[in-house]
Amino acid sequence: MAPHCPICDEQAPNIIRQAEGIDYHLCPHCECIFVQQAILDLVDSGNPVQSRQEYWRKQIHTLRERSYSSSLARVVEAVLYARIPINTFVDIGTAHGFLLDAVSTYLPRFAGKFFGVEASPPLDRSRNDHYIVGSLADVSHSFEAGVCLEVAQHLTPKMLDTLAADLAQRSVPGSFYLFSTALADYVRREAQDCLELFQKGHLMAYSIKSLEMIFEPHGFTVRPIRGKPWAFTVEYRSDRPKTEDVIDRIWTPCPENKALLNDPMMGGVMYILGIESARAYV
Repeated sequence: MAPHCPICDEQAPNIIRQAEGIDYHLCPHCECIFVQQAILDLVDSGNPVQSRQEYWRKQIHTLRERSYSSSLARVVEAVLYARIPINTFVDIGTAHGFLLDAVSTYLPRFAGKFFGVEASPPLDRSRNDHYIVGSLADVSHSFEAGVCLEVAQHLTPKMLDTLAADLAQRSVPGSFYLFSTALADYVRREAQDCLELFQKGHLMAYSIKSLEMIFEPHGFTVRPIRGKPWAFTVEYRSDRPKTEDVIDRIWTPCPENKALLNDPMMGGVMYILGIESARAYV
């Protein structure tokens, strides 16, 4: 019998990839890609595919390099896309906290507003005062913006739904978040090799349709980012059209947020990075 999609519960008979002895299925209805159900059940029961500390050890160099390059670019994009003034910004799943350190280096004035949250921290994590050990549910304050970078593909639908529920509790109307994760259509067409469980820990490739099914019940509007098939955005209780092209927002940023990217020490280099990064893939 064909497995049922863990998001929409429709039958998904098509195996799109077999890797390391593991099947990945493509749902014909919500268009997500998911690892076989037994693995999802195992992870949801609290049994990780591999030791988190072992995973952190393998990824440390990649995570450090990304934090001082592409991840920093995603942060400043999110700042430009947000339509309300940012008082507190969160990096969801901050891992070692390298992004906290990168923001402190390149945007020292913004650093006081920037927090990282990690439920399963590496032993050698950053000792930055804004590193929060725990989940979003453990945080006592709200956020106006944030990023969640290369995390969603490691989360089961149940885990992502919990994240969405917790994020809604920590958001105000207009709060804006940018997620980076290879979306299902991109994976199917160009990057099936990212579907690896034991080497990469990837459980899912979400589609925009499947993300809508998870996030919309919690009050979020899901939008793709034109030219970036490996990212999407969510906005809490958005008063803007669902079909809006978020890239157009860079030309009319919230003045307070634009000021965050023009640092007294670093000048306007991060503001320029945000503009160019938003336009780079269009």
